[in-house]
Amino acid sequence: AKGTRDILPGEVEVWQRVEQNAHRLFSLYGVREIRTPIFESTELFAKSTGSDTDIVTKEMYTFADRSDRSITLRPEGTPGVVRAAIENSLLRRGEIDRFYYIGPMFRYERPQKGRYRQFSQIGVEVFGSAHPATDAEVMEMAISLFASLGIEGARLQLNSVGHPECRSVYRQALKEALEPHRAELCADCQRRLDANPLRIFDCKVPRCGEIRATAPVIVDYLCAGCRAHLAGVRECLEMLGVAYDLNPRLVRGLDYYTRTTFEVVSDKLGAQNALCGGGRYDDLVASMGGPPTPGFGFAIGADRLVMVVADLHRFSAPADIYIVHLGDAALKEALGASRALRGFGLVVRLDPDSKEVKKQMARASAWGARYALIIGEREMERGAYSLKNLAAGTQQDVAARGWDEIRREVGNAG
Repeated sequence: AKGTRDILPGEVEVWQRVEQNAHRLFSLYGVREIRTPIFESTELFAKSTGSDTDIVTKEMYTFADRSDRSITLRPEGTPGVVRAAIENSLLRRGEIDRFYYIGPMFRYERPQKGRYRQFSQIGVEVFGSAHPATDAEVMEMAISLFASLGIEGARLQLNSVGHPECRSVYRQALKEALEPHRAELCADCQRRLDANPLRIFDCKVPRCGEIRATAPVIVDYLCAGCRAHLAGVRECLEMLGVAYDLNPRLVRGLDYYTRTTFEVVSDKLGAQNALCGGGRYDDLVASMGGPPTPGFGFAIGADRLVMVVADLHRFSAPADIYIVHLGDAALKEALGASRALRGFGLVVRLDPDSKEVKKQMARASAWGARYALIIGEREMERGAYSLKNLAAGTQQDVAARGWDEIRREVGNAG
């Protein structure tokens, strides 16, 4: 189907590397994995994400189930994590709770490079702390993940969208500034100007971008508390050694954000350069029926991240040993050898249909094997196999069924 794709062997290894790095890194910060359903009640997303956002008005996959209930394939991860935390009493008063998720999301949007209708997100949600240091630490966590994958030059873009009170003042100022240009705006932005002027920052139409570039910026309308919070975040980022750019026009496309918003961008992605985005949402948990609980989180577009990592590294699934067998009796011996060596954690390849030594050695090279273990009737009679280091071109005898000797040789060379 349009906007979906198969992830094939060769590509899967890159995904595995990215996901393994995420599992390992997040555990260092005390973040635990959570897995939520792929579909939820439509009301969950309409209420939390914002009825005027593009996600809700244009992009959700929504359908009625057999009981005529409105169901939506999840377009983002945060609402489901918040719902799960509330329903399962995971939010502990006076404690900071950290969760992460990895999985598919669904949005009906125009497919383009690195963007699909079924896509994958890696997300982190932290509940229970309103301190600027939490914002800084979670943003540093995202930057650290990219660094662990060898991505250089990823840059943090930072802004604040304030609290509802100061944002209301800004919204009015923005509307007054853009109203004289209403006729020049696209139809969507004309609607947004009445419903929620901040959503105009979501628009990709060039002329709308030119018009909003002349509009006031929200940092000039922040209340004293929000200004102090932003200053605290900046100070903590500097203490952590995280470089950032203050981007006063960065307004994330979700209604639940308060105060800090951010993106991590990369020059390796072209015009659509965001690898990651997120922010603070101190009112979301309470609005969904939970106890008043501050929150902060981010989501990484895993498809785009994998695309960058694949350009930086070449991944394969090489074998440690390819077993070359000569004759029917040797094949039976090779089957036992493959089972025994896999028991030591070695990756072993065996092609039972191939009869020719030359073809089997070619297969060993094609699979990226480091060694070829040669088993024939002659080797079985003299009680010694031949073990060939394919990179060095050297060959030596090893005791037949001397699995520990083979493991040591292959392990030392690895």
